[in-house]
Amino acid sequence: MYVAGLISGTSADGIDAALCDISGAPPALSAKIVAGLTYPFPPGMQQRIQEAGTENGRTDDLAALHFELGEMFAEAALKVIAEAGMQPAEVDLIGSHGQNFWHAVTLKGEVTATLQLTEASIIAERTGITTLSNFRPRDVAAGGQGAPLTAYIDWLLLRHPEHWRAVQNIGGIANVTFLPPLSDTESQPIAFDTGPGNALIDSAVYILSEGKRSFDRHGLLARAGKVDTPWVKLRLSHPYLLRKPPKSTGRETFGYDMAEKLVRSAQLRKMSVQDTVASLTAFTVQSIAQAYKRFAPQPVEEVILGGGGRHNPAIVAGLREELAPAKIITHEDVGIDSDRKEALVFAVLAYETWHNRPGNLPSLTGAKHPVVMGQITPGANYETLIRQTWCGG
Repeated sequence: MYVAGLISGTSADGIDAALCDISGAPPALSAKIVAGLTYPFPPGMQQRIQEAGTENGRTDDLAALHFELGEMFAEAALKVIAEAGMQPAEVDLIGSHGQNFWHAVTLKGEVTATLQLTEASIIAERTGITTLSNFRPRDVAAGGQGAPLTAYIDWLLLRHPEHWRAVQNIGGIANVTFLPPLSDTESQPIAFDTGPGNALIDSAVYILSEGKRSFDRHGLLARAGKVDTPWVKLRLSHPYLLRKPPKSTGRETFGYDMAEKLVRSAQLRKMSVQDTVASLTAFTVQSIAQAYKRFAPQPVEEVILGGGGRHNPAIVAGLREELAPAKIITHEDVGIDSDRKEALVFAVLAYETWHNRPGNLPSLTGAKHPVVMGQITPGANYETLIRQTWCGG
C-alpha cells in the first residue's frame, strides 16, 4: 500500500511529509520512503500555535488553528504525492499525527488528556484519500502515556543483531527508545520522553531576539557562549527528569512559559544572550545524558540520533561527550531519512490500524494492553479500499 505520513511536532515549525510503500505484517513488515518533504508554515504560524497553548490562549484561536492546519496538512499531502510523481488516486491512506499541541500529565505521571490539532475531515475532503488520525488518545484510554509512538516502529525496524541501541529523537521534546538486540529474546524495550529538546532553546532565542529569530541556527549562539554550570545543575533537579518511566511530557511543561521564566532567571544572573542559549543547550544535552544514566536497562553501544536537534552542532558535540563511549550515528546510517522518520512512523501506524492491528507495545507506553489506534475518516477511495483489503479485490 502507498501511505502518506504527516506530522508537525512540538517545535511547530512546519509539516514533515513522507509517501511510503508499506507491505507485509509484523515482524516481517517492510516500509520504504518513496518521497519526502518539509512543508514550512507561513510566517507567524509557529508563534500562533505556541501562544494558543499559553494562559492567554483563546478558544476561538484554537478552533481556527484546528481548521487552518487541516488545509495545510492536506496541501502537504498533495505536494509529497506530486513529489513522488503520483496522483492522489494512486495513494491508499494518509496517516496524520496532526500538530502536537497539549499533553496533560499529573504530578504522579498520569496522562489525563492529550490534544493534537488538525481537522482530518479537511484532509480527507481535499485529497479524496481515507485519513487516519488522532492516534494518541486510544493508548491513553488504555492507561498508557500516549507517547512516544515512534518507539513501536523503532522496535520493528531498528534493533541491532548483537548489542543494545538507543534511538534518540530531538524535536521540541526529546524522547528515547532503548532497544535490546535481536539476539536477546527476553528483554523488553523501554521508551519515554527524556525532557526538553529544541523547545526551550527555540523559545528563548525568539524571546531574546524580540521575535527576529526562531532558533539557534547552526548552534552559533550556544558555541559562542559560556555554560553557567550551577544554573544548569539546578534545572536538572526538575521533578519530571527524576520521575521513572513510562512517562511523557510536552510544551505545557518545557515550552514558551518555562522559557520566559528561565530567560528572566538568566538575566537576573547577568548572563549574556550567548551564555543563556549555551546554558539551555547544556540543560537539554545533560537531561538526555542523565536519563541514560538513570534508566537505560543495559549499557548502550550505539545511539541513532534523529529529529531537528541533530542539525545543531552544539547539541551533537555535547551528546558525543556526555554519552561516550557510545557511538553516535544517524538514521541515514541504517537506511532511513532522519528528516522523514516521524512521518514514516505515522504512515506505518495508519497502515497497521487499517489492518486492525495494534500500534503500541505496553512495555513502551505503560498501557494495560495493546490497542488498535486512531480514528478513520473515509475519503473518496474508502469503498474501493475496503473491497481491496477485505474482499480480495
